[in-house]
Amino acid sequence: MKKIGITLLGVMILAACGKESSTNNKKINIGITQIIEHPALDATVAGFKEALEDGGYTEDKVNIEAQNAQGDFGIAQTIASNFVQSKKDLILAVSTPSAQSAFNATKDIPILITAVTDPVAVGLVGDNITGTSDMAPVNKQVELIKALLPNTKRIGVVYNTSEENSQILVKKLKVESEKYGYKVVEKGVTSVNEVGQALDVLLKDVDVLYTPTDNLIVAATPLVLSKANEANVPVIGCIEDQVIQGALATETLDYKQLGYQTGEIAVRVLNGENPKDIPIETQRDTKLLINKEVAERLNINFQLN
Repeated sequence: MKKIGITLLGVMILAACGKESSTNNKKINIGITQIIEHPALDATVAGFKEALEDGGYTEDKVNIEAQNAQGDFGIAQTIASNFVQSKKDLILAVSTPSAQSAFNATKDIPILITAVTDPVAVGLVGDNITGTSDMAPVNKQVELIKALLPNTKRIGVVYNTSEENSQILVKKLKVESEKYGYKVVEKGVTSVNEVGQALDVLLKDVDVLYTPTDNLIVAATPLVLSKANEANVPVIGCIEDQVIQGALATETLDYKQLGYQTGEIAVRVLNGENPKDIPIETQRDTKLLINKEVAERLNINFQLN
């Protein structure tokens, strides 16, 4: 009997050690939900991961599950629900629709948002939310139109009516445009299949096309630029990649840096800070980008200060 008792004690000690070891070695589970693939959103995710690594949350300590909703709000909601059911320790929500889906799914798991235009306006206020906003510098973008295209009278904009971030930006565009006497001509779409037809109508009636940080429109950039080029209408874009692809110019954020900034906040949360004590941050610095080749093709002369 004594021998059996010693054996059982040994098993109990081993079991206890095993449990402690498992707890210490448990990886942190992070879910990343992104509404759609395009260079700006992809860059935020890359910056976020880089900040985690720099903050000590390396691959051996973190499991990251990244899901893409392919532009479908319903899929974004399903992804968020699955993250909650699988008890993620933290969720990174990239874009306004993804952030809204995550916040609808949980009020307990910390949600780090990024690439969200106006968190307060779309109801993203809660004790488990923090992160960064990508409110575009619309005032500077309109100033850019005045500087590069002084004969402009009508600004065209096409946007996804299902994205609240886009509605906010179009309203802001109208306010800024009024300062210079510009008329904004808008066309709303609900899917990528409607973009081409909307542009065919819109581009006949405007001097310049403005693209907001609308996820559907940014993802359709090749089509947008192709249609604008056919109509010989210059495009003022919203992200760096659009200028690289052939838009005339933009004043924009550095989306990888925005993601990195979000990752730094995530590290603070993982280290024990409460999300409700960390205000949502914005990026102060913006950068001016002009596609010289496009400017020359359009006979636009400019001089940088």
